[in-house]
Amino acid sequence: MKPANNHGIKRIIRATGFSMQGLKLAWQHEAAFRQELMLAAIMLPIALLVDVTTVERVLLLLGLFLVLIVELLNSAIEAVVDRISSEHHSLSGQAKDIASAAVFMSLTFCGLTWALILLPKLF
Repeated sequence: MKPANNHGIKRIIRATGFSMQGLKLAWQHEAAFRQELMLAAIMLPIALLVDVTTVERVLLLLGLFLVLIVELLNSAIEAVVDRISSEHHSLSGQAKDIASAAVFMSLTFCGLTWALILLPKLF
């Protein structure tokens, strides 16, 4: 049975609060998230001001948000793995490495997208 306060607008408000707490914790405890968020804060105005099509602008913004989303998921996976055990285990290392690879892929996507869209406009 669902709790009485877990529906409608109350659920949305609670979920938003949990999300904000997650962003706060990521900012406080994850250096990579802070670095990527600061880079996104610099790149966001560029994406909004550069003379590109709407689709190109969406792709530039998608790349930025994708990096942040994947970094948050990577941090969550690392926290769960660390919570389970502090002992080294090959599966723990595998989970962390695969999550890290996902971050690398999102960064690669972002960099390639920005390069493919913006470099032709500069040269």
